[in-house]
This record gives sequence, C-alpha cells and structure tokens, in this order.
Amino acid sequence: MIDQILQLDTEVFIFLNSLGTPTWDPFWLAYTSKFNWIPFYAILLYLISRQMKIKAIIITMVLVALMILVTDQVTNLFKDGFHRLRPCHLAELIDGMRLVKANCGGQYGFFSGHASNTMAAAFFIGLTLKKRFKYMLYFLIVWALLMGYSRIYIGVHYPLDVLLGTIFGVITGTLFYKLNGFLIDKFNANTPKKTIA
Repeated sequence: MIDQILQLDTEVFIFLNSLGTPTWDPFWLAYTSKFNWIPFYAILLYLISRQMKIKAIIITMVLVALMILVTDQVTNLFKDGFHRLRPCHLAELIDGMRLVKANCGGQYGFFSGHASNTMAAAFFIGLTLKKRFKYMLYFLIVWALLMGYSRIYIGVHYPLDVLLGTIFGVITGTLFYKLNGFLIDKFNANTPKKTIA
C-alpha cells in the first residue's frame, strides 16, 4: 500500500514538474524564494500591529517567531526521521524531470518546510486579520498553496511532501493563533488600538 502511494506520488510529481517551461522558470524561482517575500511579511505584520496595543503586539511577534521555529524544527525531525530523498537526488528520476533550481538543496524532503511555514503564517495572520480584512485568509491560503506548488515546479519536493507540510502548517498556524488569543486575554492586552482612518 505504501509503495503504491509513493509510486503515485512520483508519477504526479513527474506530471506536474514537466508542465513547467523556461518562460515561467524565473517567475517560480522568484516566487519560491523566502527572501523575496520579506516586504510582504513586513506589510502583514504592520497591518496586525495597527489593531493592537503594544503589549499584544509583543506577544504576537514572540509567538510568530516561536511558530516559525516550531515548524522548522518539526520539519527537520521528519526529514531526519523518514530519510526520504528529494526527487532531484534520485539518479533514476533526474533525467526525466526538470530541476529548475541551481542546486537540489538538502538531501531529504519529507515534508516541505516552505509549505508548512507559509501555510502556518497564512492561517495565523489570516485569522488574526479576519475582522478587518474579510477575505485575507482566503488570499493567504492561495498564496501558501502556490508556494507549495513552486517546490514541485522547481523539482525539489514531491506532492506528498507539500501536502503533509500544508496540513501541518494549517494545524500549527491555527493552534498558535488560539494560543495568541489566550495569552493576549490573560495579560489583558486585548483592547484594540485606535487606528487612523
């Protein structure tokens, strides 16, 4: 059963990865780079800070940092525990796939840190901003899903790596959002800050 799932995963990876073209390669390489999204994250954190008092902002920023740390470390535990090679590290696949990135990255890929981090951020930030921005969560979910797809496109993750990373991100982002609300209430930091119209 597991072998059949992994075989299907490989087949879906080859199909999705082969859809890429040189025309779109620069776009997806730029999209998959975490560095390029720093201004986007800064804008989202600014929007969060506009609706909170200073104590709530500090709690939120600490929890965001902790959430990223948790997703990174759990991802590494899974990679070191399962030892599933990235597709670009398999000699039998490399000739039949497109490796768009200059290098393959770390040896193991299960599950995707990009997928887990971005989906965790999407749920945490989307839920935090839902009262002021009705569709923000849905926008961020699409952004995170595209981030997961970018990892398949450039050839460094299987779909199953992305799927499990996405699921873990949803769980982590939601739990940290709830923890954030609990801590803000506990420390009486939940009075909304007046925003400039």
